[in-house]
Amino acid sequence: MLLTLAVGAIGFGGLFTVYTYLADTLLSVTHVRENIVPMVFAVFGAGMMSGLVIVPPFAHGRLMQVAGWILLWFAATLALYTFAVGNLWTIMLSVFAIGLGGSLGPILQTRLMDVAGKAQTLAAALNHSAFNVANALGPLLGGIAISHGFGLASTGLVGCALALSGLLIWGVERWAEAQRGR
Repeated sequence: MLLTLAVGAIGFGGLFTVYTYLADTLLSVTHVRENIVPMVFAVFGAGMMSGLVIVPPFAHGRLMQVAGWILLWFAATLALYTFAVGNLWTIMLSVFAIGLGGSLGPILQTRLMDVAGKAQTLAAALNHSAFNVANALGPLLGGIAISHGFGLASTGLVGCALALSGLLIWGVERWAEAQRGR
């Protein structure tokens, strides 16, 4: 259970790294007008909603396998975001693709409900806490990169590193589960 929570706390942090600095990136790097910013956030939200519709049918019976694929998706789309920030159309495509990975949340929530036994309420609360850690960790690390002169576009690479770190924890969780099964 703790490793699943760590996957969410670390791996999902990449989304928040980009999301937190998206408006600043749009205004300072992409150079869009202020009235365009909400439209790009709507595209991000449309990506998240699409992910919540598209991904769950594939996750039935193989939650953690799909979680691993989502973390890979996050890593790839977050890395590409770094190169997409210069153009409105490419950044919109990028944030839509990143948003698709928002389906990681309910997948991990379902996984926790499956392994929590009689502590499902506690597991649900801990899942929210893990995502709050992600919501703090991603922007913190993104802010450190920006303050060290790497620029707003670097938040994509920071997010990619968090997704890959989450994938590493996911691998440890899968290994530990295989060891328990023996």
